[in-house]
Amino acid sequence: MFNLKITRWFLLFILLMPMVLVACGGTEELEEEVDDAANTTETDTGSSTETETEPEADADMDSEDDSEMDGEMDGDKEMDPVYGDIDNLELEGTEVVFMHQHGSSRLTELMAIIEEFNSTNEYGITVSTLEEGGYGDIYDKMIAGLTTGDVPNLVVAYQNQAAAYMVADGLVSLDPYINSEKYGLTDEEMKDYFQGFVNGDRLPQFGGESFGFPPNRSMEVMYYNADWLAELNEAGAISFDGPPQTPEQFQEAACAAANNPFSKNPTPDMSVGYEIRTDASSVAALTLARESDVYDYDNNAFTYNNDATAAALFQMYELLEEGCASLIAERYAEQGDFANGVTLFTMGSSSGLPFYASDVADGAAGGFEWSVAPIPYTGADPVQNIYGASVSIPKTTPEEQLAAWIFVKFYTSPEIQARWARASNYFPVRASVAEGLDDYFEENPAYKAAFDLLPYAKAEPPVAGYDNVRDEANEAFNRVLAAEDANGDGEFTAEDVTIILEELDAKANELLEESAP
Repeated sequence: MFNLKITRWFLLFILLMPMVLVACGGTEELEEEVDDAANTTETDTGSSTETETEPEADADMDSEDDSEMDGEMDGDKEMDPVYGDIDNLELEGTEVVFMHQHGSSRLTELMAIIEEFNSTNEYGITVSTLEEGGYGDIYDKMIAGLTTGDVPNLVVAYQNQAAAYMVADGLVSLDPYINSEKYGLTDEEMKDYFQGFVNGDRLPQFGGESFGFPPNRSMEVMYYNADWLAELNEAGAISFDGPPQTPEQFQEAACAAANNPFSKNPTPDMSVGYEIRTDASSVAALTLARESDVYDYDNNAFTYNNDATAAALFQMYELLEEGCASLIAERYAEQGDFANGVTLFTMGSSSGLPFYASDVADGAAGGFEWSVAPIPYTGADPVQNIYGASVSIPKTTPEEQLAAWIFVKFYTSPEIQARWARASNYFPVRASVAEGLDDYFEENPAYKAAFDLLPYAKAEPPVAGYDNVRDEANEAFNRVLAAEDANGDGEFTAEDVTIILEELDAKANELLEESAP
């Protein structure tokens, strides 16, 4: 007969030895993973547990001891080491540190939201903030913290940054919280969130689970001078009324604007239809609008070399070649030219709406009617590129993780979202919030025009390594505009665009593989 206590200590020793060995080398492995993520970014997780078969008890073993041992083993299997027993955690006194980048008027409103949460939540949770500059500063802080365990409880993160943190196993999936009977969201509540927003936080490199949740979003839109378009229509220079809907109408209006300056333009010798943005978000927006994508979610691969991207980039080359478009001279120069009546169209983030409004009001053209419209599209409905940082929950303790989620749920509630939209000029993430924004829509009609496009939203690739891929996409777009003779036949054609995009895919997927978990 063997002694039960001795057996228990022996089993404990066997179970702990691998943990000790892992602990000795774990930091070095984590640092290597984090370094890999840091070198490649600006996005089926789960924990597996080995269950050993308990040896058959000796016939003479005391039945009470046997029952006690069974209870301990059962308890160990039921308790999740990462999440704990979510619906039965004690949260009184739990503190949550929220690392973010918000400043100015946004910070004022954020602090008011946090103060309300701290004073009204029934769980005794206290949230405090840690402002760390910009997104890049936060990313650097997180990468460093993942090697030491010094991480916040809630952090602002773009989807590809969240994927980089997950390469180092640094976040928790939000799905268990979203699906919790006690703390989660009902089916009706989930349907209230714009699905394009929520889906953008489901990371394809990690089984499509949610490692972030959206508190706000921006959208790629086309800014247009409505007065100038009306003049072109009245003069018979264009064959349609209102903003262009298709790429063909866009090209028609852009070329008409180059030859028919705006009546309020104080420098009519300077007139252009569009000033071309070449960053990766522009590439993605033009592609999505033509019913395609730059990423294949089913096969986890970049797919820039597709007919839609090739056609969009070649059209931009043609506009530039024909004098209907120009390159942007410096950052935000296109915004100033738009305000001065020099350029008919620009494309950019909806977060720029307040700046466009003030620039047009103060511009050399003396003000004019303007608004935003979808990126010109080819299908029955537009497809809009949406983006924005979400909030992610780093691995800390079950109590702190749950407390962070409870604050996120409060932060994205309809009433709070209405307040946050007004203060930040970001889009709220829930459709029902529109009911509380009627006066804001009336005061900001361009914001309302963009808000109405949210059901057509789709996100850029939420994968680790996308930051470096973005640089490659920007370079490829510029190669097209420079009319690079990629096939060496002495002229620039659509075939050259295809070759450039083939090379972009090869580089992008190499970066993706290097960044893979």
